[in-house]
Amino acid sequence: MIRILPGEIIVADGEIISGETSVNQSVLTGESLPVDKFVGDVVFTGTLNCFGSIDVAVTKTLQNSSLKKMVLLAKEAENKQAPMQKIVDKWAQCLVPIACLIAIVGYFITKDLIKAVTILVVFCPCALALATPVSIVAAIGQATKFGVVIKSGEALEKMGKVSVVAFDKTGTLTKGILEVSDIISFNIEENKLLSLAASCESHSEHPIGKAITSYVREKKIPTHRVSNFVMSIGKGVHGIVQEKLILCGNEKLLEDFHVSYEDSLKLTLNEFYSQGKAVVIIAGDYKVIGFIALSDVLKENVKEAIYSLHSAGIHRTILLTGDNKNAAEYIAKKSGITEVNSSLLPEDKVSIISQIENEGDYICMIGDGINDAAALKTSSIGMAMGTMGSDIAIDAADIALMGDDIVKTAYVKRLSNAIIYNIKINISISMIINVIAITLSLLGILNPITGALVHNIGSVLVVMNAARFARLYDKKV
Repeated sequence: MIRILPGEIIVADGEIISGETSVNQSVLTGESLPVDKFVGDVVFTGTLNCFGSIDVAVTKTLQNSSLKKMVLLAKEAENKQAPMQKIVDKWAQCLVPIACLIAIVGYFITKDLIKAVTILVVFCPCALALATPVSIVAAIGQATKFGVVIKSGEALEKMGKVSVVAFDKTGTLTKGILEVSDIISFNIEENKLLSLAASCESHSEHPIGKAITSYVREKKIPTHRVSNFVMSIGKGVHGIVQEKLILCGNEKLLEDFHVSYEDSLKLTLNEFYSQGKAVVIIAGDYKVIGFIALSDVLKENVKEAIYSLHSAGIHRTILLTGDNKNAAEYIAKKSGITEVNSSLLPEDKVSIISQIENEGDYICMIGDGINDAAALKTSSIGMAMGTMGSDIAIDAADIALMGDDIVKTAYVKRLSNAIIYNIKINISISMIINVIAITLSLLGILNPITGALVHNIGSVLVVMNAARFARLYDKKV
């Protein structure tokens, strides 16, 4: 049995046998709000005990803990990743014996050793071998200028084949910080309502209470001293402010104090809940005087990013989150994402991604937390938010967005599409020059010296095309 104090990380999976608290489980599930825990509830390794001392009976060893399983999932996913074979390299290997064969046949037909040597000179696949790497190096260099770290050329090539993009919610699409979104007051001025609520919440350690007091502080609204402050886990807080009993909490807290309210107010509450928002009901002297709704705020330009991805050739966008259904659907609707999967554990995300890949689609997973690491490794391409993301997520990903700008996801997709097109052009240039050079060699127009010049022209053209590509994308696409 272990005792977890307020603010401590829970060090083992177990069951609460004494005490009440709220636990921040975002590291495992991605939920934006802490989860209320009571006697008999299960807690997990690596999660944060927000407040309230609890005694926990350990039910699993560290090797069998939820956090350890997540690490093992990521390792297993890494072992399943098969390296992509380069078609161009195969062609280059085949061209050498083909060149020798053509030279030998040419010699027997023409009886001219000079022509045979010229064919060997012009048919060396240098330009073909350079077609892919020079373009990839140019693209990776350009991406770095815009704060996108692409770990390998293979990742850049695969991104061009991606048709499905899956997003985590908290920290990826949203800021992961609760902010006041709506204020509704009844028979009281809005500033007065906020003052009473912040005064009562000023002693609270709950993220919701801190968000309200922070909002009121920014608005420079004066607060008052609170006395007889009491915090009820899973219900809210109450205290005496300006000689009035002020309640700040949910319906359970109001029931304890026998505070009733009209059905029309319940409809307003349900509307907020359907949007995935947390609602604090404010009551003064046993009457409801207002609502304060809070939500995890969508990042700027998310909707633009989703639209840009569809424009760049992405057919499906999916939200994979451990958050509740209402919050997930609300964020998906606001951002323009077409499919929603909510209340997922890390292994559920892996399962969904594997299913999509088994259907033959390339999928890119974008996330930021430890809980996304296995999904990032399992997907065709893993993309992590570099600034906000955990070290494990960044290490598991193929691409990292160092500025956490979600719009850059569309930039990477367009960059990959362009690089694949550029590689095809380079391959075409090298093959066309080879065909022309061999024909001219057989006709006796080229000799070994002029053939060497023509051969080098092909290599130079391929490099110049990649350099042109670098200049062309010397701006954010």
